[in-house]
Amino acid sequence: MAAGRTRAWDDDGFDDGVPFLARLEKEDRAALLAVGRHLRYPARRVLMHQEEPSTHVLLLLHGWTKVTAVAANGYEALLALRGPGDIIGEGAALSGRHRSATVTTLEPVEAVVMDETRFTAFLAGSPRVAMGLLSLTTDRQRATDRRRLEWAALTVRERLAVLLLELVRTHGHHTPDGIELTVGLSQQEFAGSVGSSREAVARLLKELRDRQVVVTQRRRIVVLRPDVLRRIVGEPST
Repeated sequence: MAAGRTRAWDDDGFDDGVPFLARLEKEDRAALLAVGRHLRYPARRVLMHQEEPSTHVLLLLHGWTKVTAVAANGYEALLALRGPGDIIGEGAALSGRHRSATVTTLEPVEAVVMDETRFTAFLAGSPRVAMGLLSLTTDRQRATDRRRLEWAALTVRERLAVLLLELVRTHGHHTPDGIELTVGLSQQEFAGSVGSSREAVARLLKELRDRQVVVTQRRRIVVLRPDVLRRIVGEPST
C-alpha cells in the first residue's frame, strides 16, 4: 500500500455512518484483514451478482462501489454506495441465502476478499468483531428505516435535491466550474435511489439545468448552485 495514503478507518472523527473496519480495535482489524487476500478491480466491474450463491465477503480498502437490486418487474433501485472501510456480502454469508443485490465498482477498487467459510469461522472465534458487525447491521437498518420515513413525506423533486446534496457532501470535488460529483451514476440509478422513473428524473434534471443549478453530461454532474437545492428541501442556505 502506498506510503502516505489515508484510509477511512485511520481517522478518529467518525459519525454514526462509520464503516465496519473503523468500528474494530486495531488488533482485531489486522487479524480480520489477514484472513483474506488483496485484490484490485477496475471501474465498472461487477463484484457480486443478485441471486447468486454466496461464496465470499469483501472488505473495501480503496474506491467506491454501488449496490443495486432489480425487482420482479425489472425496476432497478440504487440501494447504497459503499466505500473504504465497508464490508459487502456479509448478509448472504451469514444467512446462507442467495445475494440480495448486485455490487459494481464505480472506480478502481482495492479490497480484501475472504472465503465465506473462513469469514464465518473468524466471527465465531472473535466476539468483538461479531459485535462490531451486529452494530453495523443495526445502524444500517435504522438508517434505512429513517430514510423510508423521510422519503414518504417528500416529493420526487425534493428527494432528488436531498440526494444531490448528500452526494455533494460525501462525493463532491470542488472545481472551477462547480462541485463535481465523483461518482458516475446514470439517470436510471438516480431514479432508483429516489423511487421514481427515469423519465421523471430526466425531466427534473433538465429543469435544474435550465435554472443553471447543475450541469449534466453522461454519468457526470456538476452542481453549480447547492443553495438552490437547499431551498428546494427547505434547508437554510449557507
